[in-house]
Amino acid sequence: MSDVVEKTLTALPALLSLDSHPGKLSSGSKLGNLIRGITELTSKHRQMKELMVRAIYCEMLGYEASFSYIHAIKLAQQGTALDKRDLQSTNLIEVCMALTVVGQIFPKDMIPAILPLVEEKLNHPKEIIRRKAVLALYKFYLIAPNQVQHIHNKFRKALCDKDPGVMSASLHIYLEMVTEKPEGYKDLTLSFVTILKQVVGGKLPIDFNYHSVPAPWLQIQLLRILSLLGKNDRSTSEIMYEVLDESLRRAEMNHNITY
Repeated sequence: MSDVVEKTLTALPALLSLDSHPGKLSSGSKLGNLIRGITELTSKHRQMKELMVRAIYCEMLGYEASFSYIHAIKLAQQGTALDKRDLQSTNLIEVCMALTVVGQIFPKDMIPAILPLVEEKLNHPKEIIRRKAVLALYKFYLIAPNQVQHIHNKFRKALCDKDPGVMSASLHIYLEMVTEKPEGYKDLTLSFVTILKQVVGGKLPIDFNYHSVPAPWLQIQLLRILSLLGKNDRSTSEIMYEVLDESLRRAEMNHNITY
């Protein structure tokens, strides 16, 4: 976890003056004030933006903030919304927040309006922006797969991204697509095998390790994808045998990765 994120999460309870029980409000809580503030604001976009950010933080902490969804959509329709403006911002934090918003609360009928801006972020120099863009596209794929069919080549580019965080984010999309149509992704079998070799070989940054186990959740995703690609296909399965054997050999059966 980055220092910025850690400090932000540490400061959130004091910033919002939230109750000790997520989902419950007291009449004097700042979340209650937030509801009243959003209700009263109708045309002051900057203030509304600040309230939207606080509403997102409330959701992150487990508090019910569905009252803010309609106001976020109204801002988007007015063309000066948080997401549209901030996706084109030079401020890293604003772009990250905008990508988080579009990935969480955008309805499928509004995806075409924002999709080109999200696609652009796949080429951003900062890996965190590329990763969040991939995750936003993953959300788009879940709710409206037909609207992202034309950018499958960009998914492949994300799979080969030099940053392992971006690559791992793309696996969410590929697991869904391979589950629906495994025969359409047989040509990527070697790519998934190569990635798994790097993972079990400890080539990823140590941040991906969990109790000395190299990227266990990433390994699980890759194994699921390979199982789908190799099902009832001997020639494809043969490509995987070596890495699967290596994965089993390196696994310490007596090593408990849980707390």
